[in-house]
Amino acid sequence: MSVKRACLGFGFKPDESRHHILVCIPEKKDSSVVIYERFNWQDEAVKQTVNVYGEDKAKAEISKHKWKLLEDTLRTEFNSRLKKQKLPAGRFVIGQTSVERLLGKELLVLVWAVEDCDPAVVPIAIRNWLGLAPEERWWLYTMTNAATGNIDDRSGWRKALRYALS
Repeated sequence: MSVKRACLGFGFKPDESRHHILVCIPEKKDSSVVIYERFNWQDEAVKQTVNVYGEDKAKAEISKHKWKLLEDTLRTEFNSRLKKQKLPAGRFVIGQTSVERLLGKELLVLVWAVEDCDPAVVPIAIRNWLGLAPEERWWLYTMTNAATGNIDDRSGWRKALRYALS
């Protein structure tokens, strides 16, 4: 019988699936937070090397200021859901935080909604995002990612998310 590794970050279990979202938060205040979709996990690495296999996809980049406006809401929402599943709570750290792929999809919907908006409307986007069921967030992610899921995409569904939530 093998011992299963505990969850990492927010519900990510590399023993069950290597597909996850990686949130990279820099130390510098004026740097940007970059969010990747990842399909691999380096088991022995303390710090994950992004894009080591050429498969990681940068999905979003957001100012650290806007990230700070989102962080508490994301942490609270995700930990509430993890608690219901009897999984350990997570927290975002300077450096890298792994997020289970479905929670990561929800995170990206909110980030995409505010990436180009005025910080003053972030609370409106958060309120509207909280009003969506997880399944609605997953659907919005799927539609947006299919058409405009790359880091530099700013039109189509990405723009629609901004208008719809903020």
